[in-house]
Parts: sequence; structure tokens; C-alpha cells
Amino acid sequence: MALSSSTRTESRPITTVCQLCPQACGMDVYVENGRIVKVAGTPNHPVNWGHLCAKAAAVMDIEYAADRLTYPMKRVNGNFKRISWDEALDTIVAKLKKIQATDGPRATILYPGALFGEIAGFGLARRFLDIYGSPNVFSGDSMCIRIRGTAHRLTFGRGRYYDPWHSKCILLWGNNPDNSGMPVGLRVWDARAKGAKLIVIDPRNIPIAKKADIHVRPRPGTDAALGLGILNVIINEGFYDEDFVARWTVGFDKLAEHVKQYPLSLVEKITWVPADKIREIARMFAANAPATIVQGGNSLDQCTSGAQTNRIISILEAITGNLDVPGGFVLTGVVPMNQLRLPERIKEIPPGSDKFPFSFEVAGYSYGEGQGMVMPDIILTEKPYRIRAMFVPGSNLVLTWPDAAKMVSALKKLEFLVVNEMFMTETAQLAHLVLPAASFLEKESLGILPNIDKNMRYVMLGKKVVEPPGECWGDLKYWLELSKRMGYQADVPWQTEEEVIDYLLKPAGLSVTMLRDEKPEGVSYGFPRYKEYEKKGFPTASGKVEIYSDLMAKYDYAPLPVYVESPEGPMSNPELAKEYPLTLTTGARYQEFTHSRQRNIPAFRKMVPGPVATVNTATAARYGIKNGDRIFVETKRGRIELEADVTEDILPETVHIAHGWPEANVNLLTDGSPVDPVSGFPSLHQLLCRIGKVG
Repeated sequence: MALSSSTRTESRPITTVCQLCPQACGMDVYVENGRIVKVAGTPNHPVNWGHLCAKAAAVMDIEYAADRLTYPMKRVNGNFKRISWDEALDTIVAKLKKIQATDGPRATILYPGALFGEIAGFGLARRFLDIYGSPNVFSGDSMCIRIRGTAHRLTFGRGRYYDPWHSKCILLWGNNPDNSGMPVGLRVWDARAKGAKLIVIDPRNIPIAKKADIHVRPRPGTDAALGLGILNVIINEGFYDEDFVARWTVGFDKLAEHVKQYPLSLVEKITWVPADKIREIARMFAANAPATIVQGGNSLDQCTSGAQTNRIISILEAITGNLDVPGGFVLTGVVPMNQLRLPERIKEIPPGSDKFPFSFEVAGYSYGEGQGMVMPDIILTEKPYRIRAMFVPGSNLVLTWPDAAKMVSALKKLEFLVVNEMFMTETAQLAHLVLPAASFLEKESLGILPNIDKNMRYVMLGKKVVEPPGECWGDLKYWLELSKRMGYQADVPWQTEEEVIDYLLKPAGLSVTMLRDEKPEGVSYGFPRYKEYEKKGFPTASGKVEIYSDLMAKYDYAPLPVYVESPEGPMSNPELAKEYPLTLTTGARYQEFTHSRQRNIPAFRKMVPGPVATVNTATAARYGIKNGDRIFVETKRGRIELEADVTEDILPETVHIAHGWPEANVNLLTDGSPVDPVSGFPSLHQLLCRIGKVG
């Protein structure tokens, strides 16, 4: 058991893993009399090299925020009433058993968010739903990282990770690592300082783009066309690795013929990137091996051609000889773990999985989730069946889900909505039960991330360094207790959070005791897996890199990558473009925030006071808009008002708004329709809008 922190004073720091975002950085926490007094980056940590981002450096402001939720609450006659945990759990058990008896277990949805940021709690929540018998697990992966894994499995048979630190050429494609992934940013800057070539593809002139050898600004959502143009140059000018292509790929000859449909003159028209710049990118990337592509978390995915863009990136790395070599796309070490899921208990697949099968399973690998873009419609239409209850641990769907108005209607229709949160979010305000969550510093958890420097996995225990305030519970404690009250002890035999984590780590020979007491700084696990294919081949049907995908063809998807114009774009919908002439793109990150989180924290609001619409200087001038003016941004779905950020650092005819602001919710303007035929992802970067001054 972890020592009680209520009386503990630490002369030396407690080394733990930060879980304010998925990067899993090392953090040293100093505690006096049971209270955190200082945090710092763990020196020489292999993930963050001793650095902390802005939000991690100010974690005490989150930990000790005055508006923390500290006790369970139940909605009674439209208002929240304080209740005990016993009453909260008894209410959940009674409701779940009633729903199970009348409508069946499938009438309940689990939507696990990323608040808790660790493997064990996420897995235990899904195990609970497996035992209950519902197939209906949905998550933010329905518009996030899942499609990259799908593209890698279709092409290589397994996922790969970029390795910028050892690269001689880094292509940052829709990625601003200084804001969205500081450890990656550190390595990109370091490689650049050591002489690596740097190419940036981004509609915005982000700070690192100003140090790039080449920076181009494509029209948002047209990256697949740009990638096909780059492939055209590399193939037709002979810049590919002939030996690797001949021995280890299938379908290259078909690709070579296919890319002729994307001459640079056409690609320039589609993307707004000059043909000579496309040619320059292709030549620089191909001529400076090893080279790697560091793509954005979602910037290339949430559009009509998101899946195909990921396939293009996979193919680019493969044919240029940058697969499974230091500085390219690499196989990282593997941490063998027991799984918490019990998929054999589930007798059906989630709704929408028939239309988007790769969202549920691809090439023998099961994600075990449905495509969440169908989730609001299932609730509202009651087709294919009625949904009565929903669990939302750690996600603010009202601000982070596209077409927010529809999501709000869906959540209001639910008979029973349970939300676990640290703060009263917009989603929690709609709940029937609100349960107070512990922070990552108030519980034991597990962090696993690629050690980019050594191409290994890095495993670190998140330590409980202080007691949670009031009646806040960690997610593992919550799901263990709820399982016990549901009578699931046979399938959930663990008594403590530590036992769950030990169960996960047992195949790796690791334990909580080891990671807490012997290796508090964490351990690297696995080994670099360079050119493993030379001995084993690739884990695809052909044993090779599948440029032409028979599996894609089997499901009537384009087996070679194609570009599809957005249904809401100036080329495909010129009539709508007359009314809404500008392109709206959303989703870029601030270092201070993770999605919608932390915007209630005064310290972060001092750094980033409020929402802005970023507009190019020339575009703003056409509408008589100056920097700081109050403007409206409108799509055919809605309208919001916010401040104009007028700058040269964004592509003309483009408007960018970050998501997550309650006072200017950009998702009132977005569309949740699944526009990518392969992934079912929505379009959040290819929307038509108009702007104007308010008043």
C-alpha cells in the first residue's frame, strides 16, 4: 500500500508520471505536511529531458482549485443535492439492473474520456461493461488516433512510431509539437540544431515553421492530394528505394500508374501549394535519409480523406527506405500485459460497426469499440434500439464533440447520465449523478510511452503523492467498488488499485512495488526492432508492405490512396461557397490546455485569456476587421461571437478557432456527420464559413 500522504514531508521529491496529457512526462513533486509545494521536471528523464510544459508547471493551480468537486451529487428537481457514495453507488446499481431486466444491457453506453489518462482505469471500466453485457463502448478515438493505427495495420500489419531525434530530415505535417507534444518538440528542435533538414506543412506559420527549410500552407483538408503529388514526384523521378520496393512491397506498379492522375498542376489547384514547392519537398525528403514524418494528432484525419492521408504517409515512409530504421518509422519495444477486457462476453457489435467495420476491427486486430459519430443519432432516434443510460468518466462531450447542439439534445434525452469529473463541466451539468474524481497525483496509475531516444517502451508508475480532497475517488477505486456491488467479484477479483496494476504488469515481470520503491523513475522495456521484417516478414496477408490493399478492396474502399474533396468545400459546393466563402478549421492545441480542460483555472486564463478566431490580414481587411475586433463566425449550422486575431501567420481565406471554449463553442459550427468512408471520421478542417464585425 502507498504511504499516507496526510502527514508525510518529503525532503526529496516523489518522482511520478504527469498525466495531464498522453505524453507521460517525468515529474518531481515536493510535498510538505501532506500538501504539494513544488513541481519540476525529472532531471534526465528519457521522455521529457527534465522539462515541463506550461500546464504541468502550474499543476498546483489545478490540484488546489477552489471549484474542485469534492462530493457526489444527485440531480433532484433540476438542482444538484449532495449525497453519499453509498447512495450514489446504490442508485447506479438499481438503475443498471432495472435497465438490464427491461431493455437489456445494450441500452447502456460507456464513453470513457481521457481525464484519468491511464491504462488500468480505462481497461477496468471496459471490463465492467463486458460483464454487464453491453457492446456499446464509444470514445474520442472515433475521431482521433484510431485511424492512424488502422492505416499502419493495413499497410505494415503493425503500428510504427516516428523517430525525429535520429532523423536527417523531419517532415512536420500538421503538427505543432511545441504545443501538442513537448517531448517530440524537444527532439525536433534538437535534431534541427544538429543539422537535420526540416519541412513544415501547415496552414499556420507556427514558430518552428519559421526555422524550416521549406514551409508550405495547404488548403485545410487537402493533405491527401498533396501527398499524392509528393508520391508522383518521388516515383517518376526515381527517388524511391528500388531494392526495398522490389523485395518488400506489393502493388508498387499499380501505385506508379495511379499517381499519374495527380499531376502537380492539378495538385496545386486543389491544395494552393505551388508545384515547385511540392517538387522541392519530395526531393528533400527522399534525398536525406533517414527521414521521418511527424504528423498531427488529428489535423490530417478529420476530413473526407483522413484514412487515405494516413495510408499515403505510411507508403511514403516505406518506399523511401525509412521503415524500421533509426530516424524513420520504427517498431518500438513491446510491454507484454494481461488484458482487462472480456470480449467473449459480448454477443453483438456496436451500432455503426457494420457501416464502418474498420472502426471496430481491422486485419484481425479488434479495437472493441463502435464509431462514435453514430452515437448521438442512436440515442435520439432509438434506432436500432433504445439507449437509456450512459457513463461518461472524464469527458466534456458538450465542448469536444462535433455538432454540439445535437450532442446536447442526445444527452438530455437519456434517462440516466453518470459523469465522473474533477470540475463541474458543461456535460456534468446535464448529468443525473456527478461523481468527484481524484487527480492523477491522488491515486496510483500507470504510464506507458515510447522512449523515442532508444525506440523502446517506457513504463512508469504514477504515484499517489497526496490524499484526494473531500470524497474524491480514483477511477480504479470507483469501478472496483461498483463491480463489487453489482456482484461481479468472480470476474473482478481484485481488492485494491495496486492489485489491478500488478495484474496488468505481471507478464512483463514488473509490479507496483518495484516501480514505486526500486525504480521510481521508471524503466525502459523491450528493444529496438530494426528491420525485423528481414527475418519474419511483415505481419500482413502477403508478408510485405501492402501498397495496394486487397483488404480495402474487399470492403469496397479504394485500395490505392485517393483524394476526395469535402462535400462542404469551394470546389465541390460552389453555390454554398458563395454564401460561406471562407474555410473554417478547428482543433489546434494550446500548451496550457488539454482539449476543454483547465479553462476554469485563473493561472491559465492569464496565459490565454479567451477564444479567438485567427484570420489572415488580407482576408480580415476585406471585411473591415481589425485585430481585437468582436466578430461573428457562422456556418450553416450555427453562429458564435469572439475576438479576431488578425495575423499574417495563417493561410488567406482561412479561419481557425480552437475547440474547448465554453463562451465560444466552435462545435456549434461543426458537423458530426461521418464523412470519411473508411474511418467514419467527421470533417473538422474543411467547413465553409463567413465572418463579420459584431455591431
